[in-house]
Amino acid sequence: EHCSNNPGKMSLPNLATQNFWRLGALLTRRMSSRLSARLAHHSARQTPALQTLNTILDEQFDVINKAGTWKAERIIVSRQGATINVEGRNEDILNFCANNYLGLSGDADVIEAGKEALVSHGAGLSSVRFICGTQDIHKDLEKKIAEFHQREDSILYASCFDANAGIFEVLLTPEDAVISDELNHASIIDGIRLCKAKKYRYKHRDVKDLENLLIESQSARMRMIVTDGVFSMDGNVAPLRDICDLADKYKALVFIDECHATGFFGETGRGTEEYMNVMGRVDIINSTLGKALGGAAGGYTTGPASVVNLLRQRSRPYLFSNTLPPPVVGCASKVFDMLMADSNLTKKVASNTLRFRSKMVEAGFTISGDQHPICPVMLGDARLASQMADALLERGIYVIGFSFPVVPVGKARIRVQISAAHTEQDIDTAVQAFIDVGRQFNVIKSKL
Repeated sequence: EHCSNNPGKMSLPNLATQNFWRLGALLTRRMSSRLSARLAHHSARQTPALQTLNTILDEQFDVINKAGTWKAERIIVSRQGATINVEGRNEDILNFCANNYLGLSGDADVIEAGKEALVSHGAGLSSVRFICGTQDIHKDLEKKIAEFHQREDSILYASCFDANAGIFEVLLTPEDAVISDELNHASIIDGIRLCKAKKYRYKHRDVKDLENLLIESQSARMRMIVTDGVFSMDGNVAPLRDICDLADKYKALVFIDECHATGFFGETGRGTEEYMNVMGRVDIINSTLGKALGGAAGGYTTGPASVVNLLRQRSRPYLFSNTLPPPVVGCASKVFDMLMADSNLTKKVASNTLRFRSKMVEAGFTISGDQHPICPVMLGDARLASQMADALLERGIYVIGFSFPVVPVGKARIRVQISAAHTEQDIDTAVQAFIDVGRQFNVIKSKL
């Protein structure tokens, strides 16, 4: 009854209502502005303790900058893949520094599997596994992981860092000993620190030193040899056959971290065990879903059912972390289906790796490691590694310089990582860019 018959003329009640909402909006904006100013004042306010902290941090920032080791984050504005788009650049960039070994992070079928899981099982569980966070797809994925690795059972974690953090303190007591390669991943080192076992470190891949420590630790109730399958900074492979032989001789367990091997290393992608032809001789395997196996997130432990059962009862990262989101589970599950169907992608990674390594060595570069898709281009100087990486980006090649503390002082390098998604032309383009930049920085000789 309050509506005007003239659509061009607003009735008084409607006008009053509109003015009421305008006034409310004005007051809201003023209150929001005052709140923002108050918050800005509080954020700008520094207590003496915070001032001291900032002074200390500024000194550390100066040291990092002077050393040329400041790590800036480039912004990618596309999905992960062999070709990406980078903020501030219009052209496509060839990506040679992702852990996307199988090229499946942006694969259409993998993405579709994640969408289906999102629709059918939701965005997340809002719970840890033992309360109300275990769905059928989690159990199905754990079965696939165990089947792929030819083990009895497996257990999912939010990351392999969590898997490494959650295993040693559960299995090892003060009566036991853990013997670890000195260059093991930081997550292994942190996980070992949490346990109360006697701790030994053997020289990198030095089986003689390992044997000496096995002899020295014979009084322990139980001993565990711990190693990366593939060492991520150098691209070299653990001497797993020798390690397993020593474990048999001295009655020790063998644990390996397979983050840079699972899915793409070995003839069918079953990792270092397969590559070294020692399938089934490793007792416990930890690995990740966040690299070759879809690239999203997640990690796992696979091995004897008794070990997995105890981890479900006592592993703190498992008990106190939210369950893996359904879309991540769906993506990873699809990748395992693909891997168990055929090994074409694994073969493509191997052939691309051989092509890149051989051409780079022929050009005069020093490439560290074994025949693995991690191909560190050794440069030595931290600033040189950073500057060369920037120059390569200008030529359309995305790589990153690695320096201390990620690698030892004087061992700076550009770590190139090869993917099944790269074409032969991609490989050749990257090699030529390295040659051009290498000559520019006098790393390799210029043409006469």
